[in-house]
Amino acid sequence: MAASTSAGGLRVPAAGAGVESPGSGDLPEGEQPAPPGDLRSVLVTSVLSLEPLDLDLFSSAGIGAPGRAQAALLPGQGHGERGSRSESPPWLPPAKLASSCALHKLVSEGRGSQRPRLPRVNGRGRHYWVPVTRRLFGGQIVGQSLVAAAKAVTEDVHAHSLHCYFVRAGDPTVPVLYQVERTRTGKSFSVRSVKAIQHGKPILICQASFQQTQESPIQHQFTMPTVPPPEELLTQEELIQKYLQDPNLVEKYRLGLNKILAQEVPVEIKPVNPPELFSQLSQEPKQLFWVRARGYIGECDMKLHCCVAAYISDYAFLGTALLPHRQHPVMFMVSLDHSMWFHAPFRADHWMLYECESPWAGGCRGLVHGRLWRRDGVLAVTCAQEGVIRVKQSPAESKL
Repeated sequence: MAASTSAGGLRVPAAGAGVESPGSGDLPEGEQPAPPGDLRSVLVTSVLSLEPLDLDLFSSAGIGAPGRAQAALLPGQGHGERGSRSESPPWLPPAKLASSCALHKLVSEGRGSQRPRLPRVNGRGRHYWVPVTRRLFGGQIVGQSLVAAAKAVTEDVHAHSLHCYFVRAGDPTVPVLYQVERTRTGKSFSVRSVKAIQHGKPILICQASFQQTQESPIQHQFTMPTVPPPEELLTQEELIQKYLQDPNLVEKYRLGLNKILAQEVPVEIKPVNPPELFSQLSQEPKQLFWVRARGYIGECDMKLHCCVAAYISDYAFLGTALLPHRQHPVMFMVSLDHSMWFHAPFRADHWMLYECESPWAGGCRGLVHGRLWRRDGVLAVTCAQEGVIRVKQSPAESKL
């Protein structure tokens, strides 16, 4: 297998790492080895990839500071007025960004002579896609923030938690710059603070914590729900094709479903109990679906799989809070914050069960909790998120 490359504390598979298949004994039941050819996940090759930059963008923009590591990433998916959109966007070629992006201007002017005292993590991410909302997808910004933080720690620690706040709208026409501060490096735990910046202002603030591996007799976890295996379920795309075969489907719904099919989503989803797509009946605020990254990632630094899981975890997450309220048309929905705790090793390109539930909603906000389970019943990741949910309210009935 091709050797992996290391940048800072994050070791990633090198090009061609998907050529050889892992041994059959390394794969869980139902998982297939990587087929011949470089079929690596786009989440690794593009969305969460950092390209080296010679220019210190933060010093150039006047927002750098000694003792901080920086990284620059071009934007990807959409994120809301003060948070993230959980939508799947259409393709937008990178050429459409080149003339207007601030990164291009900085490089062409050749500014930026100051250098921070600590090693920098300068990089640029490849532009992938932008949603129809023209906002940046929160899962991508969270994942990229964890990439930037992981490059500022050593390889012998693993990510165990992150806490993010979305504070401003993301602009898909300019780069996202990542400023990493080494808040603390201890014997057991290390903390890195990350700001995702556009137009000189933070759009997301993230605290990521890393830990040296430590054994303990104190261990317990919940029990994984009993559900059909992913091999017995339809993918989201197959379900949409099934809906489209209905001759009585309203035309506006048909157009919307075809738009979804045309999008290139880097996540595979198989709902366990898919709801009736256009029903307005109230449901319990819980949903289960199998998820994994499209393509092959393979055995590599666990921090990289955590970054991919961060991306996946925001997909369709906040929508769980809407299930009891499907009679209300949604006017606006964005995430305000996002937290994750990583408990056990996992492969983000293997099927994991995503158990989502919403314990509360009110005050134009909704709270959701999530658990990512490995197929062998091990709880791998826990997630939490709160978001703004505004719906179209019916006019009050007259009491006259």
